[in-house]
Amino acid sequence: MEKYFICNNQGRLEPVNGNTRTYVDSNGYIYANKIIIGKNTSWGKNIKIECKGTFEIGDYSRIGDNCEIFANNVKIGKHLFNSSGLRVGGGGRQYPNANLTIGDRCTIHNNFINVCEPVLIGNDVGLSPDVTLVTHGYWLSALEGFPYKFAGITISDGVIVGYRSTILMGVNIAKNIVIGAESVVCKNLTTEKAIYAGNPCKILKQIEPYTRSQQIEILKKIISDYKPIADYHNVMDYTIYLNYPYLCFNHLIFNVIDFSYSGVEDEDSDDFRDYIRKYGIRIYTERPFVSKFKIN
Repeated sequence: MEKYFICNNQGRLEPVNGNTRTYVDSNGYIYANKIIIGKNTSWGKNIKIECKGTFEIGDYSRIGDNCEIFANNVKIGKHLFNSSGLRVGGGGRQYPNANLTIGDRCTIHNNFINVCEPVLIGNDVGLSPDVTLVTHGYWLSALEGFPYKFAGITISDGVIVGYRSTILMGVNIAKNIVIGAESVVCKNLTTEKAIYAGNPCKILKQIEPYTRSQQIEILKKIISDYKPIADYHNVMDYTIYLNYPYLCFNHLIFNVIDFSYSGVEDEDSDDFRDYIRKYGIRIYTERPFVSKFKIN
């Protein structure tokens, strides 16, 4: 088994020297048969990760404070952002199917993810605070006719799960779905690009795509609304140029449809990327989303 302890103040991982594998740093540890850590990852405090198989996390990912991950195998993609308080494991975490896969560019918070059965989370998925995923349910004796169920969960690309929602065992969620706050998802959600909510969760409406002219008008408003934010963040000297689908901020150019980018970045462009991220225009680069707001 490999074991790493987390040096939080330097934001790095270091292997434990020697073969005793008993050292646990105050900031946390990772313990697994195989550990794969991407470049430029960052780590909070009080992190406990134990995997019987492999623990893997991709480039530019962040694990926040007070995180506990107990599973068989865990694979996390690039650009994960976890604020704090993530808990992976629960009942059945010692079983061979206790596997968690998270794609690229996902955001998760103080969520509980039960991995009695496999949980597969796609790319560009958001789990709002206090979201729970449960892969098993039982209590009284099955021999007396009481219910039990053990089944994995799949969340496809582009899904956002609203605050305090619960996703139950065996559920599959299609791509690009919005799930409203405090929903309980107990059946498959199959209609893509739709809004669901409620207990039990039901479809409310399908999302209709905007025309090119509508998109341009929305972009113009987003650009206009940035000015008071820029003033508040002390972003004083900047130029924004729109040539749809390209948007140029100073020396950084990005495509608002496919989210590709080119050019030169700096603290001001980081602030603007962080601002437009609030509208779902998420331009991932080798630099983090960072607001320039500071309290002197």
